[in-house]
Amino acid sequence: MTQEERLLAILEHLKHHGKISIEQICERFGVSRDTARRDLVKLEEERLIVRVRGGAIRPTLTREAIRYEDRVHHEAKRAIGRTAATLIRDGDYVLFDASTTVKCAAEEIYVRDLVAVTNSIDIADALGKSDQATVYLLGGKLNPWHRNIVGTQTVEMLRQYRVDWVFLGACGLTEEGLTSSNPEEAFVKREMIRRADRTVVLADATKFGKTLFHSVCSWEDIDIIVTEQQPDDAFRNILEQHDVQILIATGGENG
Repeated sequence: MTQEERLLAILEHLKHHGKISIEQICERFGVSRDTARRDLVKLEEERLIVRVRGGAIRPTLTREAIRYEDRVHHEAKRAIGRTAATLIRDGDYVLFDASTTVKCAAEEIYVRDLVAVTNSIDIADALGKSDQATVYLLGGKLNPWHRNIVGTQTVEMLRQYRVDWVFLGACGLTEEGLTSSNPEEAFVKREMIRRADRTVVLADATKFGKTLFHSVCSWEDIDIIVTEQQPDDAFRNILEQHDVQILIATGGENG
């Protein structure tokens, strides 16, 4: 087994058990304690684990550092987008935040007389190609990393609108609700929720259990979550307790 294969196996163990000891690594992979320590050092350098006495634990804080244009548009996101798009009807007013999965939804909306408000450059461009959509692009500070508009001016502009729906991407979903890696983006998402009658979160299965830097909202603020596979029992119970409807997309990697 190569080191890369061993590191992936260690991460998989942590995903299910939350912690691993040096002894477990040695026994499972037939390596020395020095090799096991080097593996953990490498994983810690990449901020994938937290080393503790005698082993490692899974970090409680997830760091999001992937450029918008570098994120993979895999089939699960496409399937989630197609399913979410079916919620929209002719004449609806919709807020779209800047998310690759939300962009997938925007590209699958084929209704008439859509009125869209967004802080995403790419979603504005995609919807603007349709003669059946009126698009309002929010102003503020450009974040070239995520190709979106954020800041106090963005939040102030949002307060002028009232819409039927808001479509939000999810950076991380915890037992408490939605989290984001960027406070400015979290403020924009939060104001979007206030301006909408119904809130829809689009999240592939990798987002469940991720805790990021800044809280966006609790489950009480979310009406529908669209994902490609059923959450585990614990998460499903949380969603049921808060009357969050779960829509499972078909045609994705797990659908």
